[in-house]
Amino acid sequence: MKVSRFIGGSVSALGAAVSCWAVLAGPVSAGDSKLGPVVAPEFDAAKAALGKRLFFDKRLSGDAAIACATCHQPDKGFTDGLALSEAYPGSKGFRNTPTLINTALAENWFLDGRLGTNLNDVTRESITEDYSMNMDMRLMQERIKQDPVYVQMFKDAGYGEPSNGSVRKAIPEYLKTLISKNAPFDAGTMSDAAKRGQALFEGKAGCVACHSGPRLTDDMAYNIGVPENPDLWSDPMRAMTWTAFASFMGVENYMNVRRDVGAQIIRHPADGSDIGKFNTPTLRELKYTAPYMHNGMLATLQDVVAFYNAGGGDDPNKDPRIKPLNLSADEQADLVAFLEALSGDPLTGPDYVWEDEIPTNYPVIEDWREVAN
Repeated sequence: MKVSRFIGGSVSALGAAVSCWAVLAGPVSAGDSKLGPVVAPEFDAAKAALGKRLFFDKRLSGDAAIACATCHQPDKGFTDGLALSEAYPGSKGFRNTPTLINTALAENWFLDGRLGTNLNDVTRESITEDYSMNMDMRLMQERIKQDPVYVQMFKDAGYGEPSNGSVRKAIPEYLKTLISKNAPFDAGTMSDAAKRGQALFEGKAGCVACHSGPRLTDDMAYNIGVPENPDLWSDPMRAMTWTAFASFMGVENYMNVRRDVGAQIIRHPADGSDIGKFNTPTLRELKYTAPYMHNGMLATLQDVVAFYNAGGGDDPNKDPRIKPLNLSADEQADLVAFLEALSGDPLTGPDYVWEDEIPTNYPVIEDWREVAN
């Protein structure tokens, strides 16, 4: 497997629903929580429709076998339901696939936070990286220019002739449509158990210290002691993918490292204090996005709450604020009920899914030497 830039995430990873649910012990006042519904950004309907078709088109991958939606599946909250993602043939993913719902509003992207808010960059890297879709965007441009549906859709969207630059604009426009809707928390229809869970979330459990705002994340990275997923190192394909990524990102002594260093790749502090830090994920749509943590090591929300109730895991870099929460069994159940109330309607209808067949073959062009490209 060749090593390309490896800066972007992946559509196999574009790529952990709850990678680092950084619950900090200690009460936080409700006035500091700033919780509320997610406000949908404005989007251009024609551009979003084009982006939707592109998102579900397998021709955007090098071998025309996988689409963005292959790993970001609508019925799974735009994740894949796997602990560690799949990837482009010849490699395998080394992290959990994160949801794309509400991520058009994120302050940074990917589980280590290594890429900022420019969704044009996110889209480019996710399509072109070897371990995600492995596409040469010049080839992609030629493929879509041969599709008369795309020719018309690009024109209708105001982009003119199909181009890779317009692809990088259209897919982010589609991502703006993936916004949570009708969650009991937003609709005011939470159960009594969920209401008690919210009180714990904002008070005794202190979850809101990091899971704040409408998306319930501060977009910061923390180490909470999540155990390593042994499959990353026992599966040669996954280890190879991570090693290539680590090599390019400048991970020191990467051939002998046997852990995912996370946000260490951003600043590389000499003391290694960022090793094992991962971004606080959104807590929206958790009912659809199991398993949890950046490497899928916790199967259920009950497991997640129990993990934090015990004070997280063991790690030399674990945030010192991560302490046992001393929640009773009933309190843990109430907290789970609140987390489930943050999930709304599945985004599986025609507004979010391209339902028409997308051909992978092209009609033969007669006298093609005489036809303008």
